[in-house]
Parts: sequence; C-alpha cells; structure tokens
Amino acid sequence: MDSNPVKASKPTNPLDGVFKPRSVAVIGASRREGSIGHKIFTNLLDSSFRGPVIPVNPKADAISGVKTYSSVLDIPEPVDLAVIVVPAETVLPMVEGCGRKGVKAVIVISAGFAESGVEGIELQEKLTLICRHYGMKLVGPNCMGVMNTDPSVNLNATFSHVFPPQGKIAMATDSGALGLVILEYASNLGIGLSNFASVGNRADVSSNDLLEYWRDDPGTSAIMLYLEAFGNPKNFIRLARSISPNKPIIALKSGRSSAGSRAAASHTGALATVDVAVDALFAQGGILRVDNLERLFDVADILSRQPIPRGSRVAVLTNGGGPGALTADACAAAGLELPSLAEKTLQGLKALLPARASLGNPIDITDVGAPEYQGALRLLAADNNIDAVIVIFIPPVFACPEDVAAVIREMEPEFRRRGKPLLASFMGKRGCVPGTIMPPGAAGVPSFSFPEAAVYALARARDYGLIRNQPAGRLVNLPGIDRGKARRIVESAGDGWLPAKSVFALLTAYGIKSMALRFAEDLDAAIGAAEDIGYPVALKLDSATIVHKTEVGGVALDIGSSEELRAAYHRMLGRLAAVGRAAEVRGVTVQKMAGEGVELIAGITRDETFGPLILFGLGGIYTELFEDRTLRIQPLTDKDAQEMVRSVRAFKLLEGFRGEPPADVPAVEELLLRLSAMAEDLPRIKELDLNPIRAFTAGKSYTVVDARILIE
Repeated sequence: MDSNPVKASKPTNPLDGVFKPRSVAVIGASRREGSIGHKIFTNLLDSSFRGPVIPVNPKADAISGVKTYSSVLDIPEPVDLAVIVVPAETVLPMVEGCGRKGVKAVIVISAGFAESGVEGIELQEKLTLICRHYGMKLVGPNCMGVMNTDPSVNLNATFSHVFPPQGKIAMATDSGALGLVILEYASNLGIGLSNFASVGNRADVSSNDLLEYWRDDPGTSAIMLYLEAFGNPKNFIRLARSISPNKPIIALKSGRSSAGSRAAASHTGALATVDVAVDALFAQGGILRVDNLERLFDVADILSRQPIPRGSRVAVLTNGGGPGALTADACAAAGLELPSLAEKTLQGLKALLPARASLGNPIDITDVGAPEYQGALRLLAADNNIDAVIVIFIPPVFACPEDVAAVIREMEPEFRRRGKPLLASFMGKRGCVPGTIMPPGAAGVPSFSFPEAAVYALARARDYGLIRNQPAGRLVNLPGIDRGKARRIVESAGDGWLPAKSVFALLTAYGIKSMALRFAEDLDAAIGAAEDIGYPVALKLDSATIVHKTEVGGVALDIGSSEELRAAYHRMLGRLAAVGRAAEVRGVTVQKMAGEGVELIAGITRDETFGPLILFGLGGIYTELFEDRTLRIQPLTDKDAQEMVRSVRAFKLLEGFRGEPPADVPAVEELLLRLSAMAEDLPRIKELDLNPIRAFTAGKSYTVVDARILIE
C-alpha cells in the first residue's frame, strides 16, 4: 500500500458514496457488446445518471463515444464510486489505485474470491484490508451491483437489462443471479424500487449496513431482503427493532430444507433447528417472513402503496359467487374476519343493486357495471365495521374491465383518507403492468391474479400493523439470583452432563423452582430418601451418558411404599444390565411427585450462528412428536417471554381448556427470563432441558420435574 494515501472525504453517510455518487468510474469498461464491462457502462449512460460516467480501459481510446483513461489515477476530476469488472487476480491493484485516488466506494463485480476456495478467501481478505486502509466502502465482491432510482441520481451500476420504475421499496439480495430475476419481475409488475443492492460475498457492506442506511432514507418506506446467511444476528435484531415500527421489513430466507440437519443430544437441541432459529430472529426483529419471491413482492407492494389496516375486518366485493367463497375461506385461514355490514351500508346496497345480488359478506353484486361498483365501494369506504376491502372482478361479456379499473382507481383516495387498504383481483391478470387493466399510477391499488394472493398480502399487512403497535420490550433485572454459586458449580464441573444434584443446585441458584430431589448411590439410601421426603415419590436413574431415561426404563412414578420402591429399583437395574449398560449408572434420584399441572418444556441450546437460543413449548413424552415449540435468541425481553408463551398451541391449555382453571402464566414467563439470564452468565452451558415443567393454577407458580444440563 502507498505510505501517503489520499484519503477520501467523509460523506454524510458512509453509503452515500455507493448510492449517491457524484461521479462513477467503470474499471474494466469494454467496447465488446455482451460483456459485463460493456453492459454496466452502457447501463449507467442509459439510466441518465446525473454525473459523469468515466470508462477505465488501457486498450481503448473511447467507449460509446466517451473518452477512456488507462488508470483511475489518470482521471482529472474526483471519483466517488468505482465499479470494478476485471479478472480477480488484477482487482487488488485496481482497488489500491482507487484508494490513492480518493474514491469513496468501490463495487467489485468480479468473482473468484471467498466463494471459490482457500486462495479466494485470502484474496478477499487482502481486498478488504485495502478498502479499510483507505476508508472506502466495499460492495461485493462477486455481486451484480447497485441501483438508485431517485431522479436526482438515476444510478444503474448493475448488468441488469432492466431499470425498474421509481418507488418506495428498497431491496437487498445475497444472490446476484436472483437479483436479475427480481429486477425483471418488479419491472414487469410496475412495482417501483427506491434502491437495489446485490451484496455478493459481503466482505464489507452487509445486509445490516443496508438496513441502517435505509432506516434513515426518506425515499424508502418498505424494505425487502433475500437472505442466504446472516452476519451478526444480534446486530440484525437490534437494527430491525429500530426500523420495523416505522418501516416494514419483509424477508425471504433460503435454506429451509436443511433445517433438520443439526445434531443434538437434548430435546431442546433437537427442536432448535436452524429454520426455527430464523423464525425466532425475524419474530424478535419485527420482520415479516415470507416463503417465496412472489409473496415477497405481494406483501411489499401493499405495504408501500396502501394504508396499514387498523384491524382484521374485511369486506369482499365480487361479481362471482365462487371467487367470493374462495376468498372467504382464505380469509378464515389467515385470521381475517368477514363481519356483518352496517345497517346503513346494507340499505344503500339494497337500493343500488339488483334484487338477485347477495348482500352478505362476501357481497356478490352479480352482473353489473362500473357505476354499481363505484356506489358499492363508496358505501364500504364509509362503513365503520370494515377495515379493508378486496374487490374481485371476473370480466363478463357486457362489462368493461377498464371502466371497473378506473372506478377502483378513482375511489382509492377516499379509502386512503379513511385509512383503509383497497386491493383488487382481476381474475387471471396479475400486477400493475403498463397496458393492462390496472396500470401503475397515483392510485396505487395492488392487483392480483387470484384473490387468495390478495388475502395473504392483506393478512401480512395486518400482522405488520400489530407489530408496529406493540410496545417495545425491556430487559428485566431479576431478584434472587446467586451468580457466584452458579459459577462455582459450573467451574468445578468437567465437560459432559452435570450430575443431577448439581443440576438442581444450579436451578436453585437462578431462582428456578424445582421439586425437592435427593441423590442416592444405592437402594438403602434411596429408601431412606423416600421416607424423608414422604411417599408417593418418583425414582429416576442418574447417568452421565444415558440422557433419555424413559427410553431405557429409567423412570418409575407414583411409588407409594418402600416395597414398591425396592421392586422398581431392581426392575430398573435389571433392564440396564440386560442391555449391558448397568455400569453407566451413577445412582438414582428420589423426588416427591409433582401433582397435576400442564406439562411444558423450556431449555437452552447454543447455535454457531445465532448464539444462545431459548426454547419453550409443550413438554412431557410428546415433546418431539408434536414439536409444539418456539424459540427466541437470547437475551429475552419481557415482551419476548410473553410472545413465546402465547405463540404455542399449548397456550390454550395454559389459558384453561374445557373448563380447566388457567395456569400461572406470569410465573412461566419469569422462568424463561431466568433461563435467559443463565444463558448470558454461563457460556459453558451447551444444552439445557427442563422437561417436564408442571405449570400449576394461577398464583401457584410451577415446578421443574426433570432437568439435564450439558457443560462444554
């Protein structure tokens, strides 16, 4: 590196050099049509970029009529952004020259870096060091570039053949190839973008950096993400939480199919799959997760064009009974309501529509024209029983689709004034494509080929409204934790499963309530412990290697006398001897029977990407069969704990199912917060299971019946 570099002047935002450059140099610009260097250079010219576009190519005098330079250092004027399209082995000297020139940011399109093996990883590390030395932001390498549709910039620094219309949606993608498809799809549907970025290998600029930039960008009102991996999940959550109350984030994460590949010894570890951890990350960040590209755009489209629905009450206006019924089914599945219309609305519809019309909800207005659609929409806009309207139109022979579309566009401002989203489904026609029935324009009514897609998008917009209105969570300082005692227990333990006595002592140190437990090395000690505790008791084997005790007959419940305990003890040891595992037994534990309650599971597991994860769900022997569980990334806020308890199907049992009294939900929430504190304080805990936990009736707390902790 040069010992006296020319430092780039610091922009208002570090990424302004990427998205708002005053000048762009294309290093590797080419006269050869079909080459990436030619395409990027001509795209910059064709998009009417507002500053100079300067080609750098030592083998050409001019490209597309623009004078070339042999080196970026030969360019007489300042350069804000350099787009580099040269072979990987020549990238470093080009970037070095950019640093000496004082370039603010570089986009390295070239492949052949970390994605290509060990040598590529080393090359990428050197590239990153050069950029950091000169204070340049780096997008890529191995990416397709960036866009800014703001008319004051008009930047198309990509090799895409389309430049989408200006809009309010910012888009980031980890995949350059997919980026090409995304841009074409958006352009075909008339969905406008504010910014687009393909981050490639993310050597410097990552999705987190883009989130931070778009959080403060007045031209962006919604953010779309296509993610293949995460950098810093905790920073991702922090940023998303700061953005989602004001701007929706919609994300598509690839890799669902590998979700079950994670090996684990505990129930918690087995249930904490990668995909479930991603769900946890998005839930904590207030991010809307979708499962395909079409839905990614559908949800972003409605959130960028329409008001956020104030509730779940939907009116469906259709000229066909079949589509109306399908829409009603889709609404029920998505948690949207089809309420009764206000009496004034019903009377107005009765006066407006023919007698054959159905005035329920869905409203089947039958074979009428645009004036009747307009009148019905005016009534629905004023109906306080309705939060949103979906209009379905099947083009009949005697009605003009363009006239109905014009009516919908005309009524949209009235719906917007009242804070109600308005969506359309012109059956068989998709999107706001120029020349079709719903062209893009000021009205901005999203249109879908089929009503089920409209319902899905509306339901996710409703979900965002709930997210936006939720209070922020807070970290809770819990009393009754003896961290010194807990550290001594863990520090004195070797790697492996903690003995039962140490497990329950650790729980007590964190104020986690558990059944009294006595350890016994032999039968006589077990009988003595049972008599001290009082029958009935539970007898369980204690082993460093046998984790799932029930699978080997290592648990006996409701033992009511010393004779029953003696028989259970010999039966247990006999089974283990028969399979050659008697030597793995350290002894047994004796516990008082817990009593009736809802069986739950809670636990901790550590993931290489996400760090400590906290699990909660239905417990007992059916834990992995039903997989009724949820996860959050540690640390938990009080809001996280509340959402965890309420997000599982077992919450119906905690509420009081079929006449049963409700359980002590606040105590269960506090248990999760105490587990989060334990995960924070004791990083040697690799996996922890509390299973089952018995949740008792309101005011009577809970107790941990069985627990195991793996130390590493």
